[in-house]
Order: sequence, then C-alpha cells, then structure tokens
Amino acid sequence: MKITNITDVDSFFKTVDQCKGEIELITSEGDKLNLRSKLCQYVSLTKIFSDAKIDEITIAVSDTADVELLLKYLITR
Repeated sequence: MKITNITDVDSFFKTVDQCKGEIELITSEGDKLNLRSKLCQYVSLTKIFSDAKIDEITIAVSDTADVELLLKYLITR
C-alpha cells in the first residue's frame, strides 16, 4: 500500500498505533521497518525534519482490518 502526502504525522502514527497486525515501512532500498516500533517512527521522522512532510511511503500490512483503518485515515484527512 502506498500512502502519499502525510502532513499530519501525529495523526498518522496514532492510526498506526491502533492497528492490530504488523505494519512495516518499506524503504526505497527494500528494507522493512516495524512502524509500530517507536524507534522506527523516530527514524522515519528524520525525513520529515528535512522535508517538512512525507511525500510517499510504502507500507506492508498483515491484517486486513488494519488496511481498512488506514484507508479510513486517508479518507478523513
């Protein structure tokens, strides 16, 4: 799943925290980072500090209910 133009990072991470399954950020190099990990969230924030927003990220979701939750986030923002 690709998510684009994340400008409200706090809201995005609150949505990720509500997910039940694994949520992994897939880097441009193909590495997978556990987005539910606070450490990985801080690592992803380094990009925000340099760009002021996240233009596009690719995430892998293991639970279909989490896909619905993330799609709700996308629709309501």
